[in-house]
Amino acid sequence: MIVVTVATSSDAEGINRVAHDAWLVTYPNKNAGITKEDVEDEVKNRLSPEEIAKKRLKLLKNNSNIKTFVAKEGDQVIGFCTIYKEPEYNQLKAMYILPSFQGKGIGQKLWQQVLTEISDNKNKVIVHVATYNTQAVEFYKKLGFKETGKNFSDERFRMKSGSIIPETELVIER
Repeated sequence: MIVVTVATSSDAEGINRVAHDAWLVTYPNKNAGITKEDVEDEVKNRLSPEEIAKKRLKLLKNNSNIKTFVAKEGDQVIGFCTIYKEPEYNQLKAMYILPSFQGKGIGQKLWQQVLTEISDNKNKVIVHVATYNTQAVEFYKKLGFKETGKNFSDERFRMKSGSIIPETELVIER
């Protein structure tokens, strides 16, 4: 049975594991010049005690404008998402599911929690997705998101090879 709850500091390692594993299968892309080695380099420290401690601290801060939800099967974190509530919009900053659990409705369950979290405002929701991550783009479109036509490259996603993961913006008006 899969349960979705608000993340706690004890979920930090599981969240970082999901992000690590999802990045390894999602982001290498020959056409974008993003190699497997690039992605491995990007996530190599994600499971370190220091990075897990940083994640724990973020989760402990209890910022009312930032909420992370986890999907769990038993005690195992199998997916998570983070929503930022900004004054004029909401931004879905991350949604990752362990590769072996993708396509099983977990993203839908996480999205339902997001909708509950942002029910106090009617601001649009934006999400940035790797342009070549067609699986994610199609998932968001099924939820009602539409592409804005805005494409960009964020320096945060510059890989060791120099390539940057290209992103596109999707929005859902509420």
